[in-house]
Amino acid sequence: MEIPILSVTQIEHKLKRMAYEIWEQNSGEKEIVMLGIESGGAVVAANLKRILEEISPLKVQFETLEIDKKKVYDFTPQLQSDLKNRTVIVVDDVAMSGKTLLYAIRPLLDHKPKKIQIAVLVDRKHKNFPVTADIIGYSIASTIQEHIIVTCEEEKVTGAFLK
Repeated sequence: MEIPILSVTQIEHKLKRMAYEIWEQNSGEKEIVMLGIESGGAVVAANLKRILEEISPLKVQFETLEIDKKKVYDFTPQLQSDLKNRTVIVVDDVAMSGKTLLYAIRPLLDHKPKKIQIAVLVDRKHKNFPVTADIIGYSIASTIQEHIIVTCEEEKVTGAFLK
């Protein structure tokens, strides 16, 4: 059984607030690199990029990180952007155990970024790995057996559900 936790309208509000937080925390930057974890994280990141470009002077370089979530140990990002001395925002739709985010960030350190921040639409409180998001749209305490599902249609986030 799926229990709705965020509607489309609520998601739009959360994304706008997240974009303002990103701008506030990076107001001294001219440009940031936003890396969205495929697939839901990339949709969330694309929406954040659009909103940031509407509300701020920040230029946002956007890329999708394609990670096989079943083989995160072998992840090597194929990046077009140079990350050296730049601010990087890693975006995912849901932070569940923290494993995907941890393994997404690990190889980015080789590129010597100035700063790495994590943004997630939904943060689940139970973590198996010590990864905490800097920018959170919605935080929920759930049991380990429960799952959070974020749905997307094309470039729009359409809902979030507890299963």
